Amino acid sequence: MNARSADAVNALAETVDAALIEALTIALVETPSVNPGGTEAAAAAVLAQACSEAGFTVTVTEAAPDRPNVLATMTDAGSGPGLLLLGHSDVVPAGPDWTGDPFVVRRDGDRLIGRGTADMKGGLASAVAAMAALARAGEFGIELSGPVHLLATADEEEHGAGVRHFVAEPPPLEFAGAIVAEPTGLQVVRGCRGASYLDIEITGRAAHSGRPADGRSAIEAAAAVIDLIGQDQAVMAAQSDPLLGFGTWNVGVIDGGQGISVVAPNCYLGVDRRLMPGESIAVIAQDLGDAISAAEIDTDGIGVTLRPTMEMPGFATDEDHPLVRAVAAAVTDSGATTSIGGWTAACDGGFISRDLGVPTVVMGPGDINGQAHQPDESVSVTELVTAARAYVRAAVSLLCTP
Repeated sequence: MNARSADAVNALAETVDAALIEALTIALVETPSVNPGGTEAAAAAVLAQACSEAGFTVTVTEAAPDRPNVLATMTDAGSGPGLLLLGHSDVVPAGPDWTGDPFVVRRDGDRLIGRGTADMKGGLASAVAAMAALARAGEFGIELSGPVHLLATADEEEHGAGVRHFVAEPPPLEFAGAIVAEPTGLQVVRGCRGASYLDIEITGRAAHSGRPADGRSAIEAAAAVIDLIGQDQAVMAAQSDPLLGFGTWNVGVIDGGQGISVVAPNCYLGVDRRLMPGESIAVIAQDLGDAISAAEIDTDGIGVTLRPTMEMPGFATDEDHPLVRAVAAAVTDSGATTSIGGWTAACDGGFISRDLGVPTVVMGPGDINGQAHQPDESVSVTELVTAARAYVRAAVSLLCTP
């Protein structure tokens, strides 16, 4: 890019409206969309209205009753493949220990405090402001070869109903790449592990505890299953990936038994399995079932049923992919420090990468480890503005021929 065009891009990025970002972040946070426990409809309506007022084409699609996806398109561009900015409109429950109302935004210096400021209504506001700036690209002599889209999905924090609906019935659009605006502290995440849940139901045979041999303990069988899970964990840990580490098991819930004096006729395990790119919980469940049978755990009155209940795929984009390089350079050129790496968290980007074949990275404002899902969640307004400017620069880099 020559010096003149670089000056034009810098000037365009400076048109990002900080007041719009702050106002929209506040409006979205103060329209609760708690998951589980509520719907995203009201917050989605606020976002859709803001996008319409900015001149975007807006489509609202119900992924489930009262759980809409919002797709907004900045149309002042060519007809080639576009750039997808991805986020979600739901937030986790507020929980205890807040020092103020979680859904009334407070400002403390540079920071906005409220549930969803970081994860990730602030990121949505940054994306809208970036697209509003990009709509003026022609004024600066910049022509984009394709449009910029914003997709805000429902139900990301639980079962991914929104993104599943989108990839199952995708609109006739082409994407050169996707940037997920999750809170990475402006670090560029080129790969994420996925997440999955597995319900394990174990049945046995009740008997008096004075004659335990007359029964079959489902709790003892569950302990044997947990031991198999631990063995598999050790194998994966020995094969760690430099970017994402390794898949992990966590037995988060165990519930079973009828009484202290009764041989346990039932036991339930609620299991989390973090996924490496390319892994499937259906295949993992089948492999675990085969191992249970090989160990003869599910014999002589013991039954074991494995039921996957949730899957978010992982993904990895090559470090030298133009998308990765463009986003990293965009953050640096916007005045922030960044790095390129992986993430142990999961996000909707895995579906976009796996099911639509779109190169994907995660980069957004806020701190997922220090702020997201915590009391007095907050985000820096300066970081929100920097993220928006980085989205502008990344879009120009990807959609504008030098």
